[in-house]
Formats: sequence, structure tokens, C-alpha cells
Amino acid sequence: MVEAGPPLQNGSTTRNGTFSLKNILSEDNDLEAIEHHPKLNGEASSGWDEEAIVRPLAEGYCIECEDQPAEVFCENCADAYCDVCYSAQHRKGSRTTHKTKALDVTQKAVEKAKEQVEAKGDEHMDVVEDDDADEESEQNTSAIPAQPSGAQPAIGSTVGEWFVDRSRFIPLRLTLGERKFLRLLEAALSVSEYTDKIDTLSSGQSKAKRIVAQIKELCAIMSGLLLSADYKAGQELFQDRDFQANEEFYQRVFELGRRHKIMNPDKMRTTYGKLIYLLQDSQAPEIKDLLGFSCVKPINTVYAVLKENDALDMLRDDLINAATQEIYSEGRSRREIQRDIKSKERAIETLSTRYQRRGVSQETLRQCLYSIGDNHAFLRVNRDPCERMIDYLQEYFHPTQAKDPKNSLAIRSGKGGARLSHDHSKQYAYVIQSLTLWKEILHDMFHLWSLAEEDLLSDSISYRLRDTGQGLNRVQPSPKTSRLMHTILHKAQKSVGSWVGSSVIHMGDHNVPNALLFIDKYTQIYRILLPICNTLSQIPNLMEKPALRSYIEDDFGSAENLMKEILSDFFRHGFDGSGADNFYDAGSCIDGRLTSAWNWCSTLEKKRFFPVFLLSGFIGFDGDW
Repeated sequence: MVEAGPPLQNGSTTRNGTFSLKNILSEDNDLEAIEHHPKLNGEASSGWDEEAIVRPLAEGYCIECEDQPAEVFCENCADAYCDVCYSAQHRKGSRTTHKTKALDVTQKAVEKAKEQVEAKGDEHMDVVEDDDADEESEQNTSAIPAQPSGAQPAIGSTVGEWFVDRSRFIPLRLTLGERKFLRLLEAALSVSEYTDKIDTLSSGQSKAKRIVAQIKELCAIMSGLLLSADYKAGQELFQDRDFQANEEFYQRVFELGRRHKIMNPDKMRTTYGKLIYLLQDSQAPEIKDLLGFSCVKPINTVYAVLKENDALDMLRDDLINAATQEIYSEGRSRREIQRDIKSKERAIETLSTRYQRRGVSQETLRQCLYSIGDNHAFLRVNRDPCERMIDYLQEYFHPTQAKDPKNSLAIRSGKGGARLSHDHSKQYAYVIQSLTLWKEILHDMFHLWSLAEEDLLSDSISYRLRDTGQGLNRVQPSPKTSRLMHTILHKAQKSVGSWVGSSVIHMGDHNVPNALLFIDKYTQIYRILLPICNTLSQIPNLMEKPALRSYIEDDFGSAENLMKEILSDFFRHGFDGSGADNFYDAGSCIDGRLTSAWNWCSTLEKKRFFPVFLLSGFIGFDGDW
């Protein structure tokens, strides 16, 4: 079904959906804020409601996504696919019997494809979905998931290109001087009412004028704060009051905020969205023309700094493992911890001295090494709870049959709020697949975040302001993020063997309007799993206190029974398709699995084991752990 295009509003658009300069600057043009148009000044429009222009497929590329080298030729379909698209299209039904032959894909072709993706990456790509994606697989194979693809090399082993590839998406840690500018940005964003004034359906001014006024107001606030903090620096920078002349300063400050947020997802929770939406609007061609400068610059990464200074060999040095390792304290003596700290410090000093170049100081190299260490800390806090939950699942539950009827993972639609019906073996497979997928997503979170910002800040992908049922949201396709997400899903599917449930990934619709909300969803996983893991780990300590031991034994029988009850309840009702008012918004789709887990968190106070959470130090799923 083809939806009708937007009506003409106050003469702001012409019949072919383009803008004129007069219409953009018109004071009466109040409702044109609903949509951006990617093409202006009489060029052909390619809006969301128009058919895409059919372009001939480049030889050697996938017939489905059209931007990756073809790796498999299906003899029945007579088409060539990349590995991800072939698996998605031939996962179930009669297509699973199709015969294939591998194609010879040279490294040169792969590099050419990557360059082509970067060149045209902002173009919309179709989402790869199964025709029967909403139907559940009948296969119940419960293979043990593998480690995340590209897992970190062990200390003492050859690192190869692992750190080089990883560093492409690791932001550089902020210096002390940069943190001062960050505080200026956060202060300015905290008092700004940008989204309140821009994302509205009606106003006295045109949207373009409102955007420019709000951006200039924010820049003026930062200028004033800088002037008050450092009068000499502020006077030199802003004596002419020329925004265009200070383009580099604004780009630098905005980039610091983006870089800080990626490294610390818990920070800027109320201001980062405001910042991204401001930068998203500033990328529109008509806004750039009115502003006279660009607010966006690429994120400063470890790879970019080292490549610019010809120091990439430091990432291939086998000593980098020891220089960036995270030192754990659990279950270790103080002597062992001190030994590892000294070993790490020696490795950092050795590498920073060995690869010092003209233009790159030892301090900059140390900063790069510390940034990689920050990435390891991020993985421990965010990804490791997924691995611990997988370990708990494999330790306390049998893959095919329940050891005890009380600890069965079977669920039935309509019972206990469940929307799915699974027997024990199918639910076991469904849970381990979901946790494995979350682990893979968090393993590549920095890469996903980088592509999400590229999609959000693209000057060729427009968005629409729509009521999605949760207020007005910016609905925007995210082709780069979607592509990587499908690749991650494919890896997870291969690691677990079969797939139970739907493989639909919501992106750019009313469930997940844009890449910003997609990233926000998956940075919350550790907020769900970490409190559960911490509570389970504290149960043995609670048993050491006579009064608490008596309580646990009287109510649950034993510490092991208590752990099994907590785990079985979470594995059943944290993955039962609940959490939305219809099956399509929750159910067994990729995002629905996370929605169900959120719904379980909201009902924790009603569980009979909730006092155990409180006794273990639980504050809330939004607390500090």
C-alpha cells in the first residue's frame, strides 16, 4: 500500500515537493517543520513516499543489499548473495534446500565494496527480512554460543590486526583541558530548549529560521560562558562576534560532547539527544546556507590520531595487550594486583617511548593506550553480564528437559502475561539466543554508535516528525546501522545453530524511530542484567548471617533453590514477548526481546524474592552498581 504524500501547506512546497528560497524564509511557513526534503532548489525529489529509481546492479555484488561483494551463488534462485543476505533469505521453508556454490571473493573486491559503501552509504537500503519472519522456527537446537567474534587476544599472544581494527571506532579519551570545554557545552545544553521549540507542529516562524536562531543562541551561550571562565581567551575568540569565523571552535566543542557520550553512556543522559538533534538539523543544506558554517566534524578516534602520526605499528606490538589490560581485584591477593599494575605501567612507558614520533608526544600515545583500556572497561561492565547470565543458564538448566518441574522454563501465551508459547527446550534456546545476540551487539557497540551518528548526521537522509504513540519523534531510516545490525544478527545465528522466533529488526519505524533511540535501547542492557548478576553473587554472603540464612532456608529451602527461582522467573517472563499492547511491538522480534526484559524489571517489586534484592544492596535498575 502506497501512502499519500504530504499536502501542500501555506504554499510552502511546490507540486513536485521542492522548496524555494522564498518559501524557506517565509514567516507564514509554520507547518513545513514536519518534514525535511533532501533535495532543494528545483532538483528531483526522492522523498519517503516516492519510488526509488532503479539502478543497474554492479557486477559481482549481492543482488539483495547491492553494496557487498557476492560470496554465494544460489543455483535455484540464479542469484548471487553476500553471506548475510543469503542466510536471511534462505533460513526457513523450501529455500533451505537450495543448492549453492561459493564464489571467489578477492580482498581487492572487498576493499572496493567498502569504498563504495562509504561513498554512497547514506543512500537508503532495504531491510533484509524473511517473508515469514514473524513465524517461529520449529527447530529447537540449543548449541552453546561461541565467544564474540573477534575476541581480544590473550596476553602474550600475537595481536595481529585486532587492535588496529578495534581502534577505528574507539574515541580518544578527553584531556583535562578538553573537559573544561565539555562543562561549558553541558551547561549550555542544560538551559537550552532546542527540541521544545523545534520539534513542534506549529509555530510563528518557519522551521529553518527557528533552527538557525536556536543554534546561534546556543553558540552565544557557550561564548558567554567561555568569556566568563577565561576572559582573555574569550575576548580573543569572540571579539568580532562572527559565528562563521569561529567554526572550528564550535565543531571542536560539539565533537567533545559526542566523544564523551560514546565513552561514557551513563553521562549526558538529558543533553545528548538535544545535541544530536541540533547537529542533525544543522546538516540540512538550507540550514548550512543560513548559518554560514558547519557544526559537525568527525569523531577523534585512536586510529585517526595514530594514523595521522604514522604510529599505527604500536597497535601491532604484542606488548599492547599488557599495556591495555584491565586489572581485576575479585578473588586475588593485593600482591598479585600490585604486580599486574606495575607490569601494565612498564608496558605503557615502553610503548610510548618506542613509538614516539615528531608531532606525537609520549603523553598522546599514553592517552591512546588509556582509551583502549577504557574500551575494555566498557566491555566488562556491559558485555560481561550477558556472558554471566549465559553461564547461569547452562549451569542450572538442562537444554532439552527440566530437571525439576518448578524450574521448568516452559511458558504459555496468556499465562503470567506471556505472549509466546514455548516448551522448556524451545524457551532455553530462545533465551540463550537472545543473550548471545545482546553480547554480540555490545561487543560491537562503539562500531554501531559510530555508524548511528553517521546516519543521524547525514546531509542526504531526511527525517519526518511523526506521532509514534509515544509523542512526536523524528522517524529516519538508518541504512549503515541497519546493515551492521543484520551482520551481527547473522553472526549470532551462526553461533547458536538455529533461530527461534522472529528476526525482524525495527529501524526507522514507530517502534525504533531512528538510530539514536536504537543505541539508547541497547546501552540499557547492563542496567537490567548487572543488578541480577550482583544479587546472585551476593547470596552466598547473605547465607553467612544466621538471621538471613534462616529467612532464605525457611522461604526458599536453600541458597541454590533461591538462585534457581530468580533465574527461572527471569528466563521465563523476561523473554515471554510481553511489554506492549500488540504482538508486533513486542513478541519475539529482535527489539521485542529487550522490551520483555524491561517489562520484567517493572514487575520485580511483586516477586516474592524481591526482599533478597534489597538485602543485596539493590537500589533500582537505574541505580549505581
